[in-house]
Amino acid sequence: MDLDRALAFAGGRRNGLLTTLRADGRPQQSVVFFVADGRRFDLSTTDGRAKTRNLRRDPRAALFVPGDDVFTWVSLDGTVELGPVATATDDGATDRLVEYYRRANGDHEDWAAYRRAMVEEGRLLATFTATSATGILPG
Repeated sequence: MDLDRALAFAGGRRNGLLTTLRADGRPQQSVVFFVADGRRFDLSTTDGRAKTRNLRRDPRAALFVPGDDVFTWVSLDGTVELGPVATATDDGATDRLVEYYRRANGDHEDWAAYRRAMVEEGRLLATFTATSATGILPG
């Protein structure tokens, strides 16, 4: 499938299924919410999640993006870059998570509370970069 066509489809969506690789090579899947920008898909995760541990060891991943029916979908292959974990309400990692939230949802009712939550949860921004695609799209 043409990567640009797959990216145009995925860019209009927000939910997907991220597949990472366990240490023994078996797949591990996680439902994710993402914000797309061209070939890059940002998602917020926590440091203790299985997907985060898997990606620290092996950055290869696939992002499945469903359509409105079972016959419309794309699956993107690529790699994930993990950003630093938020450790202070005013650090760069927390600033990146604020920007991610703004891109996804607009303004927040209490940015101070959001920043505290990012630190308390040990959140970080993960960026999936697509390199190829498969799928079924109409037309």
